[in-house]
Amino acid sequence: MSHTTPTTGDDARNAATLDESARQAGAGGDGVDHIQRAEDVVARVLARQGTALASTVDHNREQDAGALEREARAGTRRTRSGSTELEDISEVEYRQIRLERVVLVGLRTTGTQEEAEVSLRELAALAETAGSEVLDALIQRRPHPDPATFLGKGKAHDLADIVKDTGADTVIVDGELAPSQRRGLEDVVKVKVVDRTALILDIFAQHAKSREGKAQVELAQLEYLLPRLRGWGESMSRQAGGRVAGGEGIGSRGPGETKIELDRRRIRTRMAKLRQQIREMEPSRRTQRASRRKGGVPSVAIAGYTNAGKSTLLNRITGAEVLVEDALFATLDPTVRRSTTPDGRVYTLSDTVGFVRHLPTQLVEAFRSTLEEVAEADLILHVVDAAHPDPVGQVAAVHLVFDTIEGARDIPELIVLNKADLATPEQLALLRTTFPESVAVSAYTGLGIEGLQLRIQDLLPQPRVTVDLVIPYSYGALIHEAHEDGEIVSEEYVGEGTHIVARVDEALAARLKEAAVHG
Repeated sequence: MSHTTPTTGDDARNAATLDESARQAGAGGDGVDHIQRAEDVVARVLARQGTALASTVDHNREQDAGALEREARAGTRRTRSGSTELEDISEVEYRQIRLERVVLVGLRTTGTQEEAEVSLRELAALAETAGSEVLDALIQRRPHPDPATFLGKGKAHDLADIVKDTGADTVIVDGELAPSQRRGLEDVVKVKVVDRTALILDIFAQHAKSREGKAQVELAQLEYLLPRLRGWGESMSRQAGGRVAGGEGIGSRGPGETKIELDRRRIRTRMAKLRQQIREMEPSRRTQRASRRKGGVPSVAIAGYTNAGKSTLLNRITGAEVLVEDALFATLDPTVRRSTTPDGRVYTLSDTVGFVRHLPTQLVEAFRSTLEEVAEADLILHVVDAAHPDPVGQVAAVHLVFDTIEGARDIPELIVLNKADLATPEQLALLRTTFPESVAVSAYTGLGIEGLQLRIQDLLPQPRVTVDLVIPYSYGALIHEAHEDGEIVSEEYVGEGTHIVARVDEALAARLKEAAVHG
């Protein structure tokens, strides 16, 4: 493997970004072609074109919904610091360190170069959402990650040169690192190394607002953190006998605990407390859903890839003022609004958290109660960014998350091709061929919204039927089902059975009529 020692930041960028195919194609050729090819790769990765953010138009934001929330988030954006060295801190403190000036790293083991670049551009969008400044990017072609440093030894040293020349203080890896890989890479580059999972968790921590959302994010962070505890410098050798460690007394006496052991114990205690808090919050959400179901109100859940325009669509259909931001994971807490179909039927519309490729399993588990909004819906509006370079891949990523939610794949799904005003006719034609039952709309301009509302009307459960019947006492289970799934107008016990007047769906109405006849 050839290697060029960079002398400037630009030279480092050009040399380090050369992938294996570029080297092979240019072996023995002009070195200028190598540099130009590498420069083109970096330019594509760092450009917004092709990122998840690129297909969102920068509209007049002063009059936009959620302006105050965006202003508050901007006020807490991360600030720069001059530190580029690892400090003597524990991993619990490390988790709270700000991401600032970053270099991105991708590893192409399978797939095409274009797919690797799309993934790295999405990582750049994630980093920007977290408040970072992306300085440089690097892609390496390897059959498999290096077990010690993720990248190959030579490429890891190239990365260290890039970090030094650009003044970066963080390296973000497009993948999930084993604890040993992260330690090994940090020992080479001498700055913090963060993987894709930690970056997504960091964004969630910034955007969570509700008490339940904050608890879920913290639990996910701690679950990710526990097997990755590490201290630097003298923190590894600190002992905590007696009351030395932060006021700890009886629980840490004896031979003493290292600071890492204390961190582990504190994290497990905190995780247990958070799980208990989340369990206590679940009945409230379940009661709210049951109340809507008992009232006979159908529900529609808006789901899809992050930044596909779900919140904008909710605002367009319902007139709500939910936060809309040109950022990934702008929405974390589910929002439920009421709307009506063209024929006058009332239904609820739920805006849910967006998904992303390789969504951390910790988040899927922690947000289980939130994702239940999808599982309890009568219809799923799967919003797809039609202007994105890889919308089909985004649909596949969302379906992988659906597979983890019990019952989600059994619910009718309508694919909504959003941002149709930004997509080319060729893109829309291809997507319509791939998803023939889809609807093309623009949530921002209103294009296609009327057609979408008609499709929602057709796919929602049919209007309820009013029944006025005497049901024999031997069919008590049907009466219970009418209470659970229907709306009881009146109920009276007579000699022949239970006289009920209720509004139920057509299937249950037919069974009730059959029971009344047999009685």
